[in-house]
Amino acid sequence: MCGRYTLEWLDSLITISLNPEKTNLNQLSDDEIHFVISKITDEKGKILSSFKNQIFGLTQEKQITLIVNQAHSSLVILLDQVLEYQKAQVSGRTALKQLFKVLINSIDELLSFIEVRCFTYLSPNERVPATYRLRAKNEFKINIEKLSIRLAYQAWDKCLADMVLNSLQIFINRFKDDLPVTFNELLYQRELLKELELLEDSKNENCVFSSLNELLIYLNYNTKSYVNYFTKMVAEKIKGFESISDKLDSLLFLFKEFNQMHRKPGVILHAQYSDLKTELANWFTQEIFYLEKKLHLNIVPLNGNPKQSVPGVVIEKGLPQKLLCILSVDQMALILRSTDDLKIVTARSLNSVFKTIVPHLSTPYQENISYDSMRSKSYTAETRDKEIVIQTLEQMIKKVREY
Repeated sequence: MCGRYTLEWLDSLITISLNPEKTNLNQLSDDEIHFVISKITDEKGKILSSFKNQIFGLTQEKQITLIVNQAHSSLVILLDQVLEYQKAQVSGRTALKQLFKVLINSIDELLSFIEVRCFTYLSPNERVPATYRLRAKNEFKINIEKLSIRLAYQAWDKCLADMVLNSLQIFINRFKDDLPVTFNELLYQRELLKELELLEDSKNENCVFSSLNELLIYLNYNTKSYVNYFTKMVAEKIKGFESISDKLDSLLFLFKEFNQMHRKPGVILHAQYSDLKTELANWFTQEIFYLEKKLHLNIVPLNGNPKQSVPGVVIEKGLPQKLLCILSVDQMALILRSTDDLKIVTARSLNSVFKTIVPHLSTPYQENISYDSMRSKSYTAETRDKEIVIQTLEQMIKKVREY
């Protein structure tokens, strides 16, 4: 399209005229090389002028985006070719060195124009030019060295700090190995490095999660190694509690603190992986579900003696004895609603079902239950409650089959 036509002369020069496989550059005279150099400078001005007319003369964003990304992709490819030619040149001729230098600088200027003036239209998945990667490599190297020295004197978790620094170092090595890097990747790593430099040391022992953890969650640092680190860290925190009830309370508190941590919208390290907060929230939910189930089974074992005393439950003397159910209010609500829907029990209304049955029920944590509250909760079922109810009913089916 327009971008390809605009770069036609430059494309022909690089892919044909300066291609070592098609042209013997050593046969070119110095005068011919100087002519090409002057022509490159003139052509660069024409291309810039053409870019401005094309881009700023359009009103539809889709057309502008198409032209910008086509031109940028073509220039990156041409720049890569020129750099390969430059590496392959064994001749020490000053004129040829000057030719490649002018050509590389000219393409770099065209790319800089697009990246600065049209960055909002540039796809974040576009490859970063080689010259840009070289500058970024030096910038990252200096900043990471400074950060490493600073981290050595901070009270952060050394294991986590090393993990992040190693990740940054691996990213720099991609520049060294000439591996492709997208703008999205470069901008993310640059923001991460900047935030790390500004991060305050969290010396407060009352902090549930360190400032470094909060930063990584804020920036959606969704590496597999960090997910493993975070879940192991939380598991270690609740491991110190002896009773299941205390473990559950601690986990629920940590989950609450986790949910209150902010996340920067639209930012993610690995777009192909799951969102960090979503994945960690799922882990919390599954662990809470497991502990709740374990707690219920410990309170009243399925194969245990119903006359056994229930730890933590005090039944006051003189009060009418109620049926103790190991399920929560929300879970019992689902069972009662389903029995009404299937007409297993018959009453004038669903409200009558709850009003008749609920006053005779209690839970290990709630002696008196509001029938109206339970009825309301039957309409707002959570996934975790449904799973517990289903598993309980499956256990009942299994037991009936054994009779």
